[in-house]
Amino acid sequence: MRAWAVLGVAALVAAAAGVWLLLPDARSLPEGGAYAPDLARGAAIYAEACASCHGADLEGQADWRSPGPDGRLPAPPHDRTGHTWHHPDRVLLDITLRGASAVIGGGYESDMPGFAETHSEAEIRDVLAWIKSQWPDRERQIQAEITAEDEAAR
Repeated sequence: MRAWAVLGVAALVAAAAGVWLLLPDARSLPEGGAYAPDLARGAAIYAEACASCHGADLEGQADWRSPGPDGRLPAPPHDRTGHTWHHPDRVLLDITLRGASAVIGGGYESDMPGFAETHSEAEIRDVLAWIKSQWPDRERQIQAEITAEDEAAR
């Protein structure tokens, strides 16, 4: 019986270590393990760094699906009318940290910069959490399912 208990504890420790290694943000989680977003900080950073392009009310720029004269797409909305909620958290974080051109690649040009040099990953997670908090329940649920599927596939 004692051998089974030891094996059980060892399995739990191994599983926890595996999760810690697989999650991109696991090493930056606060003490206690669970990420608790700071929505007020996220809203403030969004207002300072994002609203000038994506709109104070997450509305994006006009004609965001049509390239402008420079061939680049305007900033999309982050509300339910846009496509932000169609992407898993990992992709949203990557685009915000590294910029759209770096993530999409293949010569794609975008005005969306990366913010890794000016904001921490935790700050960006707070911004994304605040954006998601503005969505209706349906879009939040769909995006959570997309994120869960993405995490399960990794």
